[in-house]
Amino acid sequence: MASYAKTISEQPVGMSTPVPSLPWSTVGWFAALLLVCYIPVLKELIRIWSTDGDMGHGFFVPLVAGYIIWQRRGELAAVRAEPNYWGLVAILAGALLMVVGTLGAQIFVARVAFLLSLAGVVYFLGGKPVMRLVAFPLFLLVFMIPIPAMIYARITLPLQLFASTVAEHILALIGIPVLRDGNVLELASQRLSVVEACSGIRSLLSLTFLSLVYGYFFDSKSWMRWLLLAATIPVAIAANAARVTLTGLISEYRVDLAQGVFHELEGFVLFVIAVLLLIAFHQFANKIYRSRHRDAAA
Repeated sequence: MASYAKTISEQPVGMSTPVPSLPWSTVGWFAALLLVCYIPVLKELIRIWSTDGDMGHGFFVPLVAGYIIWQRRGELAAVRAEPNYWGLVAILAGALLMVVGTLGAQIFVARVAFLLSLAGVVYFLGGKPVMRLVAFPLFLLVFMIPIPAMIYARITLPLQLFASTVAEHILALIGIPVLRDGNVLELASQRLSVVEACSGIRSLLSLTFLSLVYGYFFDSKSWMRWLLLAATIPVAIAANAARVTLTGLISEYRVDLAQGVFHELEGFVLFVIAVLLLIAFHQFANKIYRSRHRDAAA
């Protein structure tokens, strides 16, 4: 790094000063060291993605983030790197968090430490110009980390109660006797419990990630991306309430279809429908925007 800065300063007067680009060999060394230091954290993340249905999308997060960075490779090659030592501070802070998280068995803290160190490496080697180019894909990496258990519990219980309440009203409306006790629906055929896996948090996390990626690739308007992000909340909650209602309805005719493989398939189909609803909402919002823009121009 020092020899790199010295080369720039020793350019003869009158000659054009070359634009300093990212030192890619140094980037490679830092990336390798980062992976070695955080191997235990990354291995545990991969295990969770493989076993936790709420985090199945975690495999796609680094792939999508990497693809976005690869798309910007031309801009990264041409950008003027401005190494900033505050990035080194972030790296050291990440290392400290890693130690604290490991010794204190705070797994979430150790995972956040990896993201902080990664951002610190980018800022240390490239400064603000490079950070601006990779800020969005770096932010996407947040979605590969599971929600802390305490926050997860606070989110899932209200979603469970909401889904079971909606299912109770809809089932009663179509003439199916049902009695709700908290998140448990008492039907004539069986007792249907809305457990954490059916709370809707799974579809909410995945839909939020998809809405950000979809907005990035298919709409350049910042306000539209925020609107799509906000729309994921009601869409995910509504889709999950529909799943619980449909499960209760099906169980009145075939109890075996309300569980097992068919129940999982039902959740997948409703998730696809939720994605399609999000896309339809985007098209509808764009149609209104274009209509008002034409009216204003006229």
